[in-house]
Amino acid sequence: MAEKLSKLLGETQSEGPIMSPSTSKPCSPPSSEHSINLMVVLAAIVCALLCALGLNTMLQCVFQCANRVLTEPLQWIASRRLNSGLKKVEMVALPTSTYTHSGSPSLASDCAICLADFSDGDRIRFLPNCNHRFHVDCIDKWLLSHSSCPTCRNLLKSTHSLHSLHIVVS
Repeated sequence: MAEKLSKLLGETQSEGPIMSPSTSKPCSPPSSEHSINLMVVLAAIVCALLCALGLNTMLQCVFQCANRVLTEPLQWIASRRLNSGLKKVEMVALPTSTYTHSGSPSLASDCAICLADFSDGDRIRFLPNCNHRFHVDCIDKWLLSHSSCPTCRNLLKSTHSLHSLHIVVS
């Protein structure tokens, strides 16, 4: 009986491919072509997901900026103008002096921008509202793009110096 069974099993294996019981199709091991196709599909899905996330982030930023401009246009424009930097004429009009070591511990003896100590003979500029002191070169670079003190953020421009904003209604 064992011989008949081994003959039967041997003949089945030599006759052809093993048939799948559920589909009646030949079973074959997955080829490398199928695994490559699967990897390409997965890579495409990951790329699509990353692109969708990037697009979502960009659109959120655009909508937030547009919402701010539409809901608060005068305040937004005025705040942008207030801290947009000083003109060269306004900057040169700020008081300057030559630093001399006074020995007073109450005054700061370093520039908050470059973090270097003041030395005798350095040209320093005082900001009028807060009296903070900086090297002239350091603060001039800052004031070309900002209208506030880098230490305390007090604005140097007043709202009266701005040109008034008018809304034209048609």
